[in-house]
Amino acid sequence: MTDFQTVELLRDPQGYATLWLNRPEKNNAFNAQMIRELILALDAVQADAGLRFLLIRGRGKHFSAGADLAWMQQAADLDYNTNLDDARELAELMYNLAKLKIPTLAVVQGAAFGGALGLISCCDMAIGATNAQFCLSEVRIGLAPAVISPFVVQAIGERTARRYALTAERFDGVRAREIDLIAECYPPQELERQVQAWIGNLLLNSPQAMRASKDLLREVGNGALTPALRRYSENAIARIRTSPEGQEGLRAFLDKRPPTWQTEQPKEPRP
Repeated sequence: MTDFQTVELLRDPQGYATLWLNRPEKNNAFNAQMIRELILALDAVQADAGLRFLLIRGRGKHFSAGADLAWMQQAADLDYNTNLDDARELAELMYNLAKLKIPTLAVVQGAAFGGALGLISCCDMAIGATNAQFCLSEVRIGLAPAVISPFVVQAIGERTARRYALTAERFDGVRAREIDLIAECYPPQELERQVQAWIGNLLLNSPQAMRASKDLLREVGNGALTPALRRYSENAIARIRTSPEGQEGLRAFLDKRPPTWQTEQPKEPRP
């Protein structure tokens, strides 16, 4: 969709996109250029009304080894304000991914260290290989998982986040599933087949209903019952029932036929 040097954004004809971390020779480690290109790629995804959902993946053997060592060395030589600018750029990436309108699915193989856990935690869903290796590694090199910490806590809970942020223990895909960092884990040789199964399942769903559900769940948050939330949820179901896709879905269900979003190829967006 757009030319980048450290990432690759591909739009599938079925109407979803894959955002590849594309520095396999550096184990997809983050640097300033990759962070900026990820932000620009997410801007392109957000602007594409024809996309149903987004996959985030890493080229090569690893999802991402975290921060690039050369980039961190450069940062160590910079002053506070310049480091603050770098932190704000990383925060923009994480917040933009977390707020993306369409569903997001991370697919993890190999290593996922440091900031990579931020990307995974910002996604709505994640799957991975059983032998994938995860680590909040920052304290081993005298740092803290600062910018990514709100998203990691949301994903795995405060107590578990404390353990792994303070110990920098490595854990595998099985443990990542147990603590809800990923939804499912599969043997490495099965991962690609399962990715296609997840894609196929998401393609069954109404694109607008998935967007509406994501907005709804963001508003619901931790589920605290308030009058405002009651009104929001009442309005949400009324809007979706009377929307074109809501009407089509109900008619298709009653007519015992597939809805149009399962049978029609999505139109390419106009330039």
